[in-house]
Amino acid sequence: MPAVIAERRPKPVIPQKPIKQKSAFWGHVWATRYLYLMLVPALLYYGIFHYYPMYGAVIAFKDFSITKGILGSEWVGFKHFEYLFSLDKFWQVLWNTVIISLYRLVFGFPLPIIVALLLNEVRLVVFKRTVQTIVYLPHFISWVILGGLMINLLSTDGGVVNKLIESFGGSAVGFMSDESYFRDTLVWSMIWKEFGWNTIIYMAALAGVNPQLYEAAVIDGANRFQRMWRITVPCIQNTIIILLILRIGGLMEAGFEQIYVLYHPAVYAVSDIIDTYVYRIGLTEGRFSLAAAVGLFKSVINFVLLVIANKLARMMGEQGVY
Repeated sequence: MPAVIAERRPKPVIPQKPIKQKSAFWGHVWATRYLYLMLVPALLYYGIFHYYPMYGAVIAFKDFSITKGILGSEWVGFKHFEYLFSLDKFWQVLWNTVIISLYRLVFGFPLPIIVALLLNEVRLVVFKRTVQTIVYLPHFISWVILGGLMINLLSTDGGVVNKLIESFGGSAVGFMSDESYFRDTLVWSMIWKEFGWNTIIYMAALAGVNPQLYEAAVIDGANRFQRMWRITVPCIQNTIIILLILRIGGLMEAGFEQIYVLYHPAVYAVSDIIDTYVYRIGLTEGRFSLAAAVGLFKSVINFVLLVIANKLARMMGEQGVY
């Protein structure tokens, strides 16, 4: 008789409770919780002083009244922007802002790179550190102090520089009072004050260059200039591009503190910028809505320039800022 084969039945599956596991993200956050705690003060700073005040930008679209507050003030739409664009004074301060910022960008941006490259070639450590200290020391001096020093040095009434010029038979130059000289004085004094600090950023980037690249270049017979051009500059190129993008994104920032300390009504035509204009019409004249409209316009232009500069950098194969 044929053997009867018993039918195999599958064993019943007993449902098991899912094992609770932390997500990879929260696991990483927990593992590095102390680093995130160190970020808390910075996040609070930007949240309180940078993001929360952005709510006040709505003043630009209202007839703001201190007694009614932001919510109680009447909504007027683009009224202040239309009035702003009809003012000849606005286009003058916009042009001054752009031209001063462009001067600072064209003449001031390459200077820290050049100084950093030159200091990188110095082999005498004492001399290198001394030069670094001298060039970045002005960054820590406020414009209030530097403004007083510049007036004492460059004024036509007893200024040291003009006395020196007159001793050689020349005539006094109105560095601080003549429109044809005042803008150049602003630009070059700003470059002199800040280029040393920017040099530190490039020096830090140069410290990360692999020394073996230089050793290989020496074996191949490259001289110092060739090593600088073929190795040093390409290795810090990404840092240069990122800082350039940030500078372009801040093109509408022409330096309020410096200009406010140094300028006066006689040179308003060449030195009055958006920030000083906002200060005068906003705080001095009490036209808060118009001042907010000017500030919002400046911020939008900066944002657009930042996006365009970053897009161009990404198209050229660079990393960009985002």
